Amino acid sequence: MVVEKSQIPIWYHATCQPHVIDRIMYNERLVIMAESAYMLQTPDIRGGLSITDSKKTSDPHKSATNGDKKLQSPYLVIGSGNIGSAVARELVNRNKTVVLIDRDAGKVETLKEQEFEAIVGDLNDPGLLDPIDIKSVEVALILSSDVSANENAIITIKQASEGIQVIARAPNSTAKAKLMGAGADSVIMPPRVVSDATLRILDRVESARHASNVLNILRSIGKGKLAIVVHDNPDPDAMSSAVALQTIAASVDIESEMLYRGEIGHQENKAFINLLQIDMGKIDEQKARSLEDFKKIALIDCSMPGENNLLPKDSDVAIIIDHHPAEMKAVHAEYIDIRPNAGATATIMTKYLQELDIPIGKDLATALLYGIRTDTLGFKRNANPIDLTAAALLYPLADHDILDMIETPAISVETLDVFGEAIRNRKIRGSYLITNVGILRDRDALAQAADYLLNLEGITTVLVYGIGEDQIYLSARSNDIRLNLGKSMQDAFGEAGSAGGHSTMAGAQIPLGVFSDARDRQALMKISEEVVMKRFFAAIGVENGDE
Repeated sequence: MVVEKSQIPIWYHATCQPHVIDRIMYNERLVIMAESAYMLQTPDIRGGLSITDSKKTSDPHKSATNGDKKLQSPYLVIGSGNIGSAVARELVNRNKTVVLIDRDAGKVETLKEQEFEAIVGDLNDPGLLDPIDIKSVEVALILSSDVSANENAIITIKQASEGIQVIARAPNSTAKAKLMGAGADSVIMPPRVVSDATLRILDRVESARHASNVLNILRSIGKGKLAIVVHDNPDPDAMSSAVALQTIAASVDIESEMLYRGEIGHQENKAFINLLQIDMGKIDEQKARSLEDFKKIALIDCSMPGENNLLPKDSDVAIIIDHHPAEMKAVHAEYIDIRPNAGATATIMTKYLQELDIPIGKDLATALLYGIRTDTLGFKRNANPIDLTAAALLYPLADHDILDMIETPAISVETLDVFGEAIRNRKIRGSYLITNVGILRDRDALAQAADYLLNLEGITTVLVYGIGEDQIYLSARSNDIRLNLGKSMQDAFGEAGSAGGHSTMAGAQIPLGVFSDARDRQALMKISEEVVMKRFFAAIGVENGDE
């Protein structure tokens, strides 16, 4: 599917271009120049997303001449080695007027024979621009391999006109800092650029391989049925990803069911499944132990059978697709695709649909886009370029009226009660807040309360927990860059139950059997509070409020 540039949202243009030049998204012309500078000399890796201006417009400037009149050109390419000549050639192909400057007279003559406008000039010469009508210049690309000469050329150009945008070449980060300090607007590092381009190619190759592997496993089901299992109390990322896998299965005539255990309690999540008519099958413990009706099982948005999902721990799983970090030695399936660099599993599933050329309908696009947005907190948490690329694909296909309706649901009385208990029972040590909401009827309200309390002034980390029928449920949030919350929760509660997550959001479950000494609910509350606080603060290195 091709998405027209005009359809892609503004935030995508501002944040999502793949590793081109630092800090120059304000000027697309610079992006064009930079991409040419490092892509055209390696034609075998010219794939991926294009960020060039597709319009072939004539240039308003006069062509340069060799008479007494100064040369006029909006583009100067200084240094005509492999990179410089490749950039100049691409500019000319785009009907742009270019003047090349090189200190090697032999190279200049060769360029002229190739019908380039070229002149001899030394980058270290303060008179470098004397033959040029400086008012006509808009962009100067300084692409020689001599860092010192590039620095001198930057100074000369900026002294002549601060308005000229300068892109310079550097071999490493130290040289980049030096050229930026001299006044360059942007600096490219060819070795890094080539490696980034190569990795983008590798990503595309791996995406195609992943898609093919999943399709082969689905086809092997034949007349059988696929169970698509998500984690307990599923969120929009898990549910939308399950719908995407169901769509892929249907494309090869495989029947499937989406299964979960627990409750869909969050108001937005209820609105999500109702408005998008998502058919999630709730299943109890007894039925979870008997899945003979299904030939194969897929585990989505989680990776370990029996950990926060309905599957027995010894279940044979065919497909695992997730974005949460996992101990890979402990993960077993016919096919495993775990990508911690993705902010949402919905991002991964969008890539599958794209690679398999499966049409993405309006409801599915809306679901996947919402799944990505919620798991990345509006692209502010754990978001990566692949999330933005997926969102850009989905954005023009989604139903934005339904998105608005999902995001503004009414809040339930039960959720309001959880908020009240969380605020009333809060305990603060430094910038850390822990609170107990008591007996829990709506697990989703824990995460909502944690998100809300993180907005308190001076608070960087929040842990909210409550007591369910047979578990203590914990939800944590943090904006402390020093803390990896997922690891801390695993360290604190992994041995007693199950725990994990990302650096800024995590959760845990502790079986109530751990607190068998408690005689009644009141005693259970007191013991659980002591254990939770002691374990959590020990894991994050906080004692008596002092780090």
